[in-house]
Amino acid sequence: MTSSPPLTLDMPAPTAGELKVARIAAGLSQVQAAELMGYPVQQGSRGGVQSRTWQALESETDERTMQGPVFAMFLLLTGQHPTHALVNKT
Repeated sequence: MTSSPPLTLDMPAPTAGELKVARIAAGLSQVQAAELMGYPVQQGSRGGVQSRTWQALESETDERTMQGPVFAMFLLLTGQHPTHALVNKT
């Protein structure tokens, strides 16, 4: 068996706006995106479910940002990565 060279990905951290655009392009709510990426969700004050973490990541005024490798995985999982795609091994 021959080994392949390591895969290299460009993995810059997204801005809040870039993250929001990618989430909307994937057709996901903030809660769905948070669940996909393993972020916590909780009951909101009005009875619905929310993800305060994802809200913060999309906020232009919050200093928290998504790490580049996590964003690259989000793009891969949602079929939006510009150069790579996930495929099932069969």
